[in-house]
Amino acid sequence: MNWIDWAWPMFGAACATLAAIHLVIWFKQKDQHANLAFALTAASVAALSGFELALMRAQDPARYEDILRWSHVSIAAIVLGIIAFVLLQFRAGSLWLAAAAAGTRLACLVANFTTGSSLNFNEVGRLSRFVLEGGQGVSIPGDVVVNPWMHLGTVNVLLLMAFVASAMRDIRSTGPAPGRRRGLLVCAAIIFFILFAGGWNWAVINGKLQGPLMFSPAFLVVLVFMGHELGTDLLRAGQLARGLSAAQVRLADTQRQVDMAVRAAGVGLWNWNVLAGEAWFSDACAPILGYRSGEAMDMTGFRARILSADRKQFDAVLEDARDRGGAFGGEFRIAHSHGKPRWISARGQVEFGADGSLLRVDGAIVDITPRKEAEDRFRVVVQTAPTAMLMFDPDGTIVLANSRAEVLFGFTSLELVGMRMRQILPDSSTVERGLQPGQSPGLGSVDTAMGSGHELSGRRKDGSGFPIQMVLNPVPMESILFTLAAITDLSEMRRFEHELAVQRDELAHLSRVALLAELSGSLAHELNQPLTAILSNAQAALRFLSRDPPDLEEVRDSLAGIVESDKRAGEVIRRLRALLRKDRAEFRRTDVNDVVRGVLKIVRSDLLNRNIETVLELEDDLPTVCGDVVQLQQVLLNLIVNASDAMAGVVPREITLRTGRSSQHQVLVSVCDAGHGIPEQDLERIFAPFVSTKRDGLGLGLAVCRTIITAHRGELWATNNDGRGATLSFCLPVDGEQAIWDQGPIT
Repeated sequence: MNWIDWAWPMFGAACATLAAIHLVIWFKQKDQHANLAFALTAASVAALSGFELALMRAQDPARYEDILRWSHVSIAAIVLGIIAFVLLQFRAGSLWLAAAAAGTRLACLVANFTTGSSLNFNEVGRLSRFVLEGGQGVSIPGDVVVNPWMHLGTVNVLLLMAFVASAMRDIRSTGPAPGRRRGLLVCAAIIFFILFAGGWNWAVINGKLQGPLMFSPAFLVVLVFMGHELGTDLLRAGQLARGLSAAQVRLADTQRQVDMAVRAAGVGLWNWNVLAGEAWFSDACAPILGYRSGEAMDMTGFRARILSADRKQFDAVLEDARDRGGAFGGEFRIAHSHGKPRWISARGQVEFGADGSLLRVDGAIVDITPRKEAEDRFRVVVQTAPTAMLMFDPDGTIVLANSRAEVLFGFTSLELVGMRMRQILPDSSTVERGLQPGQSPGLGSVDTAMGSGHELSGRRKDGSGFPIQMVLNPVPMESILFTLAAITDLSEMRRFEHELAVQRDELAHLSRVALLAELSGSLAHELNQPLTAILSNAQAALRFLSRDPPDLEEVRDSLAGIVESDKRAGEVIRRLRALLRKDRAEFRRTDVNDVVRGVLKIVRSDLLNRNIETVLELEDDLPTVCGDVVQLQQVLLNLIVNASDAMAGVVPREITLRTGRSSQHQVLVSVCDAGHGIPEQDLERIFAPFVSTKRDGLGLGLAVCRTIITAHRGELWATNNDGRGATLSFCLPVDGEQAIWDQGPIT
């Protein structure tokens, strides 16, 4: 078998296979008409290759003419297939040129069977042998008479080329960008085949070229481009189909997840097509509205279940949605099958027509009965609370007030609701700013609640002010953070604290008097020394004056001594008077080192009488404290006297007085003795009232000292030394600690 006998059949089989594939595609997708046109073209090319092989193997002119005549059927089918493919695949090309090309080809087919032996020849006189590459000989026509209708075929070729050229123009100007290049390549391949096949046929017929009359394998280029174009579309369609299928799966999953979420959240979905008079309700709406499973739901039944008192409000909410961009929302009561009305929240979107008429409503409903019941319980708790309670929104506007708040501020609850916080709490601007969303303090616990530990001033309806304490706690409701304020009137507490301060000052005064009575012997001796000196200097001055002449210089020295002794006596009396006064405590900046030195001047004689040595360890440049000098002297004096008593019968006797810093914000004062120490179980007990280790003691001294130090916002405690004795210490806040003293001393 030579190469022609297997090459042409293989070419035809390939074309037939392509035709079969695209014919199957067309059967699966009947709207893909371009595949049908391609299948017709490929099948015709396969048939043409068979006719061409038969022409090359023809043995006589008559046989050659019969085969050539029938081959024009395949050629006509190829032309019509090309025209149909271009029109259907690219939606391009001139329709009148397409019609002209198709019409002339059909006319050629008629002339092929009615004139001469074929459209090409009137007569073929003989067949010649033409040797191809490889030494294979084929039959070619000789001594031919050309059919004049051949010129119609030439016109058809020109019209076909013009049509394909017009399609290229349309593709380049209006075709979609992704397929433009492929369309131009397909059309260019068609024009190339037409030129090649037409030129080859003309040259052979007119004796310009020796060879087979047709060369169908040249059309393989066109089939490749056409098949590639359809294959690309097919691939793109497959990808689109797979993407669509995946999207449908994802959509189904999403729909399933949404349904699960909606069911889990207890949300019922519904819509109402007003024009069509149709309504749809999801299955979740049935239990919310009180319908039985499977019972039909419609818009009339839905509205009928809304209580008559709320039905007008429901209709008004839908109408008002026109001014809110179509969004609506509200809470309504419905008559439920269980008998007791229930609350629902309805929200959604309303669509209006151009004339403002209602067209469509899409909404969701939720059963909010548990929330409403919780709100009612909360309202009852607030109303029955023994403390004045106010609830504020994030803007500081009162939204709820109980009866105790009415009594406290003198307004009715209707008057209070809608008022701003600053109207009844003039100095609450800082707290009100804290109510803004995302800035609300007190979200952690009651101990850190907004306003906790702060005192404000309230204003009654009559304009009078009174002190209050306000504790704020956040109350989240849906997406809004409200704030609940518990308000306590401090007026009675302030009166009680004032009375307590007066009693404490009285007790401190009595304690000082008792302490001074205990030191009376030493104080008398301290006062007796300057008085004795005054008497001695006065007697000496009289003697100097009685001389003749008087010794005035000595008199002057004696008088100077009298003045000095009088100052000493006056200083002693001034200190005693300060300790014996009953004035209210006066807090001012005080140097603790000066307090220590002042007390030592008072107890110096008593310490000397007891043979007690005093050691001072005073730190320089200590910050001042804010305190009452007399009360601090009383505390230090009491501690020194107790330290002296604790060393009775002990030798040697020594008291160490220390000052320094206990921390960056506190000053420390310590009194250290060398006595017997304090039993561990009594280190705290000794500060209790009426507890004393002395036989004749009242047990009030240290209790009063601790009260005084506490009023100074300090601490007083006792510890045992590593060796002998005990140390009593107290610390006071530094005067510059504004955060501590803004609230004033404890009264």
